[in-house]
Amino acid sequence: MNIFNRKKFLQSSAVLLAMGVTGSSFNNKYKNPLLSFSTIGCPDWTFQQIVDFAVANNFNGLEIRGIFRELELTKCKEFSNAENILATNKLMKENRLQFVDLGSSAAMHHSDKIERQKNLSEAKRFIDLAQQIQCPYIRVFPNNLPKDQDRNVTIDLIIQGLIELGDYAKGSGVTVLLESHGELVESADLQKIMQSANHKNVGLVWDIVNMWSVTKEPPAEVYAVLKKYIRHTHIKDLKFVNGKEQYTLLGTGEAPIFETIDILNNNDYKGYYSFEWEKLWHPEIDEPEVAIAHYSKVMKAHFKL
Repeated sequence: MNIFNRKKFLQSSAVLLAMGVTGSSFNNKYKNPLLSFSTIGCPDWTFQQIVDFAVANNFNGLEIRGIFRELELTKCKEFSNAENILATNKLMKENRLQFVDLGSSAAMHHSDKIERQKNLSEAKRFIDLAQQIQCPYIRVFPNNLPKDQDRNVTIDLIIQGLIELGDYAKGSGVTVLLESHGELVESADLQKIMQSANHKNVGLVWDIVNMWSVTKEPPAEVYAVLKKYIRHTHIKDLKFVNGKEQYTLLGTGEAPIFETIDILNNNDYKGYYSFEWEKLWHPEIDEPEVAIAHYSKVMKAHFKL
């Protein structure tokens, strides 16, 4: 039986407006934030360790980007068959945790038919899995703008990929989220893609630092353009050392991260603030038990909890 078959599971004026609504950070009316972290930050932890750490550090949910360095989630033992999925769901429920997003590696920019189908098929497997574990979102990438391909052609491929995946996700309770990532981080490009896809089952992951580190667009401007599409966020911080990005513990870098968090909070953002500590890709950065615990403490302090 194929357990992943869903059928079997049942700009300026806008900126001023955004700034007017958000107001000064000294006048914020904070509400309890929904906190999660991506498992990319703890690539060598078992799933039980991940759950235990989330509970001990007052997280509400988990964003799954691989377990024990396996990024194809359907190959992870926790999701490998119906019995294991049932046990995994039970463990999450017992610990009052939610799955908040499944991070696929699927990229929508490919024009080669074989590579494109490979990426779309991966995203569909993630949609199927997300439905089975009551996870509302899966993440896909835009991702690149190949130099040997017209820019508009690439953007159209991304749009068509989102529409295909959105159609596949109809009735599943799952929304496909495009992350601001790679070479698609300009707010105008992301707005064009979202407007053109125009699909109930398609939205956006606002990776604040991915965008800001490249474009330096002020958060209020980005939010004014993209707010209607933002369903999920990736939170991290960095500084530039000799012109190169270096990830730092939250609040110790240069990114306007708390300004952005306040904009979201003051505009009644209902999604998760998900910490993306890219330990898998950057083994030199602080260990997860340091960085992830620090994130929770700093966010709780910022929200005055």
